[in-house]
Amino acid sequence: MKPLNEYDWVDWRRLRPITHRLKTLRYDAISFNYVRRAARAGEKQLQDRIRRGRVLITLAFDDPDAIAMQAQLIGHFVPHAQHLIADTSMNNDAAIEIAAIAAGRGVPYIRLPENPWDRRGRAASRAHGLALNWIWRNLLLPGQPEMFGLLDDDIFPTAPDDPFSVLERQPIYGYCRQIGARWFLGVNFSFYRFDYVRHLPLDFSQDWFNGLDTGGANWDVLFFRLDRRQMEFMPTRFEPYRTGADPVEASIQWCGVWLHELGQTQRGNFPDVAADKRRVVKEMLAPHLAACTAARQLASD
Repeated sequence: MKPLNEYDWVDWRRLRPITHRLKTLRYDAISFNYVRRAARAGEKQLQDRIRRGRVLITLAFDDPDAIAMQAQLIGHFVPHAQHLIADTSMNNDAAIEIAAIAAGRGVPYIRLPENPWDRRGRAASRAHGLALNWIWRNLLLPGQPEMFGLLDDDIFPTAPDDPFSVLERQPIYGYCRQIGARWFLGVNFSFYRFDYVRHLPLDFSQDWFNGLDTGGANWDVLFFRLDRRQMEFMPTRFEPYRTGADPVEASIQWCGVWLHELGQTQRGNFPDVAADKRRVVKEMLAPHLAACTAARQLASD
C-alpha cells in the first residue's frame, strides 16, 4: 500500500488507509498459503535442472497452441537457455495437451496448484502475480539459477536472441513501465540476475493502491534501489495486429525481436477478434516456424 504521507484528506475521510491495509493483509495471507502448496503434476527436482544455469520460465494458461509455437521457436532461436513450462491452466484437457507438447520438445514441465484467483476474469493479474510468487519460492530460490527470465505463453522470438546478455552489465532487464514516480518491469517479459535478487523478499503481485500492475509490488523491495536513468531496457512498441484494428484493444507488442500477441481480446470476451488475431499472428510466425522445422530436419539427417 502507499506510504501514509501519500494519502490526502479525502482518502482519510473515506478510511482508505485502513481499508487498503486490511485488503493488503488479506492478499498477503492468500499468497502465504498458496506458495506453500504442492504442485499438481510435473517433474520432480526441477531445481536441479536450473541450478547455475540461464532459465526461461513460461507461465502457461489454457493455450496449447501458443505453447507449441513458443517451445519450437525458443528451442531454435534461444538454444543456450533452459526453457521450463509452469502451467497454470484451469482446463484439465489443455493441461494434459501442454504437458505432452513439453515432453515432445524435451522441455521440463510442472503444473502449479489450483489458483484461488480466476485468471479468466477480473482477477487475472492477481492470479498471475500469485503464480509467479509460487515459482519464486518453489523453483527459483531453491534452484539458484545464474539468471532467469519470466515469459507469457504468447510471446515468441522471431530471430536469434540472447536476452540474458544485458544482465552481464546490470541486474535486471526487460521493458519498463512507468506509473507516476514509480517504475517496474512488465513481468510477461522480464529478466533477473539471481545473485542480485536472491536475498530480496520479491513479490510479483499487483500494487493497485499505487496504480501498479502485476510485478509492481516489487517497487518497494527491488526497483527503488536502481537508478532508472542508468538502466538499459528492452525496446518495445505496440501496434494494431492488422490494419484497421483497434490500436489499444486489439494490439500486438514487439519487444526487440520477440512478438507478443497480447491476450486483451480474449480477456475482453471478443472471441471472433481473438481468433482472427491468432490467425494473423500465425501467419507472421509461419516463416520462422518453417525455419525451425528445416533446421531440425537438417540436424537429424
